[in-house]
Amino acid sequence: MHPQDLVLRELHDLDEFADVYALFDRVWRPEPGEAPVIVEQLHALAHTGNYVVGVYLDGRLVGASVAFLAMPVGEVLHSHVTATDVRRGVGFALKRHQRAWAIERGLSRITWTYDPLVRRNTYFNMVKLGARPEGYRVNFYGKIDDAINGGDETDRLLMDWRLTGPEAIAALDAPLVARAPADARAALSVAGDAPVARPTDAPVVTVDIPHDIETLRVTNPAAAKEWRYALRDVLGGLIADGATVTGFDPKAGYVVER
Repeated sequence: MHPQDLVLRELHDLDEFADVYALFDRVWRPEPGEAPVIVEQLHALAHTGNYVVGVYLDGRLVGASVAFLAMPVGEVLHSHVTATDVRRGVGFALKRHQRAWAIERGLSRITWTYDPLVRRNTYFNMVKLGARPEGYRVNFYGKIDDAINGGDETDRLLMDWRLTGPEAIAALDAPLVARAPADARAALSVAGDAPVARPTDAPVVTVDIPHDIETLRVTNPAAAKEWRYALRDVLGGLIADGATVTGFDPKAGYVVER
């Protein structure tokens, strides 16, 4: 599949919103009553000028994203939920479209939340897009029972994508892979399935995460829960103390500067 094979367009019809709802249901597989959005909400959001966009491949809906205008007025678009059932390239195409849509409307930032334990999403958000965390939110949505969250507490990083900032511009040309400096110290590392936290007062630290937390939630739920609390304590604690996440090193994890 090539990006040029994809068709991205804003959605307006109830039948289109029903297709988006069905796509989200296939991807997230939520418990009854826990769908991230419903058809009526999609209709209301689109009707009031917000971002409700579908991605089509050979006439079939393969991805969708829903975002709404946020504070400060005229500056921010908040991306609420995005899902695809064809992995390669669809999410990136959606984000590039969302960026162009926002810039055309005079917006300068897109924000969203994501689970900081999910490695592929961390790589996508920080390396492929050049977005950066602006806060750590503990159990932001409460416990969610679906195929992805598996009843885990929903700690989230709040991402801030400065659409014309240097990181975003650079990421348009090549992934922004960070390399932890030689004197960085590991504040959190991986040992088998388990997290290992170490106290460190180094000016630059790394915070690693599991290779595949979603599989770990199934194969070793106790370890997955241990990871949630360890990352909350270490990464959440660093951010609360004023440290800045400056990048993601695929070998060492989050690069954090005090």
